[in-house]
Amino acid sequence: MGTRGFHLAVMSLLLLGVAVAGCAKRPATTAAEAPAPSAPAPSVPSAAPAPEPTSPSTPAPAPATTTAPAPSGTARPAPAEFAAVADLNDIHFDFDKYDIRSADAKILDANAAWLKTNANHLVLIEGHCDQRGTNEYNLALGERRAKSTMNYLVSQGVQASRITIISYGEERPLCTEANETCWAKNRRAHFLVKPR
Repeated sequence: MGTRGFHLAVMSLLLLGVAVAGCAKRPATTAAEAPAPSAPAPSVPSAAPAPEPTSPSTPAPAPATTTAPAPSGTARPAPAEFAAVADLNDIHFDFDKYDIRSADAKILDANAAWLKTNANHLVLIEGHCDQRGTNEYNLALGERRAKSTMNYLVSQGVQASRITIISYGEERPLCTEANETCWAKNRRAHFLVKPR
């Protein structure tokens, strides 16, 4: 085999390698939304690591806001437009958890019934945490609490398009004492509404 034959063999192998590698295509995938569960949302334990102590010099990040996809042309509602109503009660969470407890599921059932009866109202669900953990960690945990609350309400027949969630993390405590009784009051999902 001469030099020309060697180059031709190398070029053939290179072209074959490029052709094989270039022809492999990944299948197209489409993300589809899962349908709302027909039964109450199951308890989902938190898989997140334990919170870290907060540094006093760390500035508080802005609250995280999420809403269900709004119809085109509809602006996302602002939290200042919402108000509390006596018929919607807060639910509470265990430390570092966002699963719905059985006693709180009963509260959410009553909240869902009110929301279905008052279908002309939009709802804002605020997720809150106690003071333990970093600001960033608590914002994420507050959002998971608001989302699990929203998912439960949707499973009970409340339209997702009516719900907006926001996390305030540890920034809006109901109680400021440093004990478990106080911290338990702060680990909550709070409900506000406004007419459509």
